[in-house]
Amino acid sequence: MQRKPAVAGQFYPGEESELRQLVEGLLVGTDEQEAALGIVSPHAGYIYSGAIAGRTFARVKVPRRVIILGPNHHAFSHPAALFPPGSWQTPLGEVPIDEQLTAQLLRESPLLVTDPLTHRYEHALEVQLPFIQVRNPQASIVPICLGFSSLEKLLAIGQALARAIAASPEPVLMVASNDMSHFETGEVGRKKDDQALERVLALDPEGLWQTVRNHRISMCGVVPVTVMLAAARQLGASRATLVGYSNSGDVTGDQSQVVGYAGVVVR
Repeated sequence: MQRKPAVAGQFYPGEESELRQLVEGLLVGTDEQEAALGIVSPHAGYIYSGAIAGRTFARVKVPRRVIILGPNHHAFSHPAALFPPGSWQTPLGEVPIDEQLTAQLLRESPLLVTDPLTHRYEHALEVQLPFIQVRNPQASIVPICLGFSSLEKLLAIGQALARAIAASPEPVLMVASNDMSHFETGEVGRKKDDQALERVLALDPEGLWQTVRNHRISMCGVVPVTVMLAAARQLGASRATLVGYSNSGDVTGDQSQVVGYAGVVVR
C-alpha cells in the first residue's frame, strides 16, 4: 500500500527541487553527526519550525531504520497504529516501510495494530520524512500514530519498542514528532515549555506525562515523546541535549499567541 502525501504544498514545498533545496539549507549547525537513540523534532510548517527540525536532524546519524512516532491530531481509528507493508511518498520520492521491524513490533506489543486510515490525513509524521530522505536516501521507516492513552499503556509500548530495537541487527533511530505549547503568549509558553523540557532532558517519561497534565501544557506530542523516552531509557540512554527552541512568533513578529518548537537529541 502506498501512502500519498497529505500536506505537500502546505506544510512544505510540493515540488521536488524546491523541497530538496529548502531541506538541505535547513540541515545546518554541525559537520559532525552523532549516533543517537532518538530525537524530538517539531512538525509545524517548515517556515515556522523547519529551522529547529533541520538543526536537530543535522546533529545525528540517520540509519537505514527509522521509527517515526507522532500524535494523532484527527482522532481517527486506532490509538496506536502502524502503517501496513508498502511505502510513503513525498515529492522527494518513496520511502519503504520496514516490514521486518513492523512485524517485530506487532509481535512485541498487543497494543499496536496496522491501520492505514489512522495515517491518511496526519501531518505530524509526514513532515519528518523529507529530512530523513535527504539525510539518508536508503532509509526505511516504521510510522506509528499515537492517540491519548494511559501512562501505563504508553510505557508498555515504549518497552515493546525497546525490545524490538534491541533485537535489530542494525541501528534504529526513533523520531518523536512534537510541537510544544500552543496559543500562549511567548513568555508564558516558554515558561511552561521549560517545565516539560526539564523532564525530557532528565529522561523522565513519567515526570513529563505528569508535568504536562498538572500544568495544563498544550504539548501535542507528549504521547510520542513519552513513548520514545520510555524506550530510550530501557535501551540505556544516558543523556539528552536541547538543540534549540523557538516559537512561531519569532517568524511572524507577534508573541501574543504562539506555538513552541524544540529539538532534542537523546543518546
